[in-house]
Parts: sequence; structure tokens; C-alpha cells
Amino acid sequence: MIKISLPDGSIREFPSGVKGIDVAMSISEGLARNALAIEVNGTIQDLSRSIDQDASVKILTWNDGGGKYAFWHSSAHLMAEALEALHPGVKFGIGPPIENGFYYDVDLGGKAFGDDDLAALEAKMKELAKKESVFGRREVSKAEALDFFSRKNDPYKLELINELTDGTITFYEQGNFTDLCKGPHIPHTGFIKAIKLLNVAGAYWRGNEKNKMLTRIYGITFPKQKELEEYLHLLEEAKKRDHRKLGKELELFTFSEKVGMGLPLWLPKGTILRERLEQFMRKAQVKAGYDPVVTPHIGSKSLYVTSGHYEKYGKDSFQPIRTPDEGEEFLLKPMNCPHHCEIYNSKPRSYKDLPIRLAEFGTVYRYEQSGELHGLTRVRGFTQDDAHIFCRPDQVKEEFIKVIDLVLHVFNSLGFENYTAQVSLRDPANKEKYIGDDELWDRAEREIQEAADERGLKTVAVKGEAAFYGPKLDFMVKDALGRSWQLGTIQVDYQLPQRFELEYVGSDNQRHRPVMIHRAPFGSLERFVAVLIEHCAGNFPLWLSPDQVAVLPISERFNAYAEDVFNTLKALDIRGFLDDRDEKIGRKIRDAEVKKIPYMLIVGEKEAAERKVAVRIHGKGDAGTMPFDQFVEEFKASSSAPEN
Repeated sequence: MIKISLPDGSIREFPSGVKGIDVAMSISEGLARNALAIEVNGTIQDLSRSIDQDASVKILTWNDGGGKYAFWHSSAHLMAEALEALHPGVKFGIGPPIENGFYYDVDLGGKAFGDDDLAALEAKMKELAKKESVFGRREVSKAEALDFFSRKNDPYKLELINELTDGTITFYEQGNFTDLCKGPHIPHTGFIKAIKLLNVAGAYWRGNEKNKMLTRIYGITFPKQKELEEYLHLLEEAKKRDHRKLGKELELFTFSEKVGMGLPLWLPKGTILRERLEQFMRKAQVKAGYDPVVTPHIGSKSLYVTSGHYEKYGKDSFQPIRTPDEGEEFLLKPMNCPHHCEIYNSKPRSYKDLPIRLAEFGTVYRYEQSGELHGLTRVRGFTQDDAHIFCRPDQVKEEFIKVIDLVLHVFNSLGFENYTAQVSLRDPANKEKYIGDDELWDRAEREIQEAADERGLKTVAVKGEAAFYGPKLDFMVKDALGRSWQLGTIQVDYQLPQRFELEYVGSDNQRHRPVMIHRAPFGSLERFVAVLIEHCAGNFPLWLSPDQVAVLPISERFNAYAEDVFNTLKALDIRGFLDDRDEKIGRKIRDAEVKKIPYMLIVGEKEAAERKVAVRIHGKGDAGTMPFDQFVEEFKASSSAPEN
């Protein structure tokens, strides 16, 4: 007999070899009916697999992230089965589940794949799903796997198999389709009731632009048609909120092929928005005891060799800049932290000096693949609200908690109310990805969890998401449409202080290593602005809006008074513009609404005679007429940035 621990804290005994579906059935028939997969000691697996030893178990349904993972993984296999039925000889790359849905990279032998093909494929998937084909797992030898895909003449699967160790290879089969896969999968295709194939894109095999371009087909599925309809509605809303679309309409930023892909150009209104965010953060940082610094956009290659960034990220960086001097090389700065380490090292430090908090809005550069660039969310040049705290080991938790408070202040000030703190840990099975010894890693991971617990954060631990030099706390924020974004991050680092030989003299008069905390509440200004645009649909908080007021004279006879109103606002640092075009007032109001101007001040004969303004609020309509001085007083009372 084995002991199974359930999420409610109860423990049940079962015969060794019990299957996940039987555990679900023992809890309730309804749970078993809706079960999609099972989590055993943190690993998701098929309900049909045996459990042979004591374990912590959770039955996964559609309401669980792991249940959706298995559902969409299985949907990718269903799509592959349909593809093979419609396009015999198709070659398959990889087909993983993603945050929303799944995709499969396929080689159609050069055949074009358009909207008609997409519709036919979707129809075939629906036909096959109704057959309720069971997903069967089968362990195979490496020789058998190579033989199977050699006969299918599939070079992509053969390449993957050649990298696997014999004895670890499994096939999954459903209907007439067999795939190389480690799982997990749902019990059968009948669970997949609603299907929508979304779009087709190109993708280099394994993300390498030197490899062949494959066809990537994206799709999403649900267990109920209503859920698909709700999702498609959200997609339409997301299109309206797309930061690339709104960024153009609101004249915030642009891109130029002559400047270079992934290098945003901030337009005047976007620059005001960006500067307001910077001012907000600078003020909060001064209050929290940070000192501002500025570092160059380039650094000697040796700097990043010392830090370890060149070894880990060299291939993702721009190529070295070679100078006329023999052997001298520089890199465009991929990270700010090595520069800050050298600032710390610029003079001797005492334990009394710590903590030292260095903050910089530092622009960094990384050579992202062209196919992965996306508006402001994925660029090659971006500015981080970066800071590094150098502290004694006994100060780590206190400093970490203070940073958590700063991150939450940012979120609360900008309307991000729904977030989860992700504790990003090392992958214990792949430690070569990281630097440093186990003791310091364990200590850092423990300190992060304790700080999060002390602040009452809802946390989830994820293995394999740590930075190469240390674990971190990543804030996963949900926007107004329920989409999750990784924004703020805080990292504990025992490694870079060693690599840069950072020291301070302790109270014992001996030399000690400081601990380094990396933090960026915005993450990057580019990504943060993109998420903010989509979250508020371009309707920025009043204190942040590039244009706060539009002054709209009814006709040119009142332009002089309108100009007086506008100049008074300008002198009071109230941002806006005067629309004195020879247009009807209805047109001026519509244009201001499209530009999402928070306040419109309409002036005509009565307003000019009595020094008043007719106030109109964006999205709400007329708010009445009032003395101009009263409007100014009420506006200034409501337009200041939130205080920490």
C-alpha cells in the first residue's frame, strides 16, 4: 500500500500502482468525469499512469493551469493528426502548449497554407475530436524511434531523437497519429469540444535563422463552446487595445527601418508619458534612499566576461565593437549591473556605509531575433528602471521587503490590482546553467520566500526561471483583459560580488562580501508602457496623460479668449493644446475624444463674457459650465502623481 496526500491535507491509502483516474474516482465521480490530468509530486502526468510510491497528488481539471496545459498539448496532437490526414507527407517539428492555446511547427514541403486550408483543418479537427480517440503512451527504444521516423522521412523528429538518451523516449498515439512526446495528455479527444485555429506564421526550426523556415499554425480549444466565444470576444477587445495600434493613433512612438528593427523612436507625446513615469519613480526612489548614477551605453568586453554575462548571453548580444587598438573590444551594454559593481568598487566601503542603493534609468541592448520582435514588448534597445542594492547579509530580508513595497506602490498607483508573485528558482536538474555554490543559492531562495511571506504575497514557485546568478521574485500582473504579464522583478545575488571581488570592512575590522539585490519595478519602460497602454486602452491616469486638456473655441471669434485660457493652463504646467482650426465644434470634440483627451474646455460667447469654460469629460460627456478659475483649482487637486 502507498499513501496519497491530497490538497485538502487528507491522506488516503491505495495499492501500489494505482492509476490517477482511480484516485480521482475515489474522491468523487464528478471530479473523475472532469479530470484531465494529475499532478504527482509537482509533475503533471496522464491520469492513466501508475503511482508506485507515496506521493502528494492533485487532480487537474480545466480550472487548473496544469489541466489547461495537458488539454492544449493534446489539442496540438489532434491538429497534427488532422494535418497528416489532409496533407500526407507533412513533416512535424514541435507542437507545444502555450499560455493561451498551442501551436505546431510543420514542413508542408513548400506548399502555401492560407485561410481556406485553415478552415479545412479546423473542420477536420472537429471531426476527429468526436471519435474520442484515447491518448496512449508507449515507451520505445532509441533504435525503434529512429526507425519509425526514418520510415516517415521526418528529419526534424530524427534530430530531436538523436539528442535523447535511450530509455527515456516515449511515443503518444491517438487515432491514426503517432508522435514523439513525453506528455502529458488528456484521456481522449472527446474532451475537446470547441476549436478555433487563429493564424499562421513563419518560424525558423528551433528558432535559428540559419535553419529552414517552417509553417507555424496557432490554435486554441476549450471544453465548452461558450468559453471559446468569450475568448474570441476578448481577442477582439485586445485588438482594439493593441499598443501598436494605439501608439500610432495617440502619436506615442514609432519605428523606422532606417534606424533599425526593434529600436523604438519616442515621439513628443510618448516622451512626456515616459518622462512622467521616470519622475514618478525618481521621486519614490529618493524617498527610499536611492542615489542616482549614470553609466555609459558601452563597456569593455572584459567587463561582461568578468560578470559572466558574455558567457551566458554573448550570442544574444550585438557583436563586439572593435577599435583601432589591437585587441580592444567593447559591447553595447546588455546589463547595467556590471557597471554598478564598478561604481561600488570605486572606493573602500565600511559596514557603516551599507546599504548602498544605486539607481539608474539605463538603456541596454540585446540582439533579439527579428521574428521575435513585437512592438514595445520585445525590442533590441530598452531602458530599465534599474537599481542595485549592496548590503550586508543581515540586511537582505529588510531591503528585499522594502523593494516589494516599492513595486506594490507602482502597481497600485497605475491600477494593476491583480498580480501574483512568482518565486523563480534554479532548475535542480540543470545546474550548469547557473553560477555559484549550492549553499548560497539555497540561502537566497529561502530569503526571497521569507520576505514574500512576511508581506503576505500570493506566491507560486517555478523551477528553472531564476537568473543565471541568482533566484528572483517576478511579479506576474494581470491586465484588464485577464492577460498575464511579467513586469517588476527583484533578485538576490551572492555571485557578482564574488566575481567583482566586492568588499566592505566589517565591525570586526575584517573584509567581507556584500550581497547584491537587483530590482526593476517597471522592468523596462518600453514593456511597461506597452502593458499600461493595453491595460487602460490608452485612457491614462490624469497625472500621466501626455495631453490633459484640449481648449476648443466654438468659432474663430472666440480664439482670443481660448488662447488666453490655454496660455494660463500652460503657465500652470497643465498639459494640453488649443484647437483653433476652422472646423465645427462637433468635429473638434470628436477628434479630442479619439485622442482620449481627459478634459475638453469648450468656449463660446457666454464663456468668454463671464470667464467661464464648458467642461466635457472624455467618455462621459458634458459636465457643466463653471468659472475657469474653479476648473483650474479642481483640476490641480486631482492631477498630482500618487505619493508613496
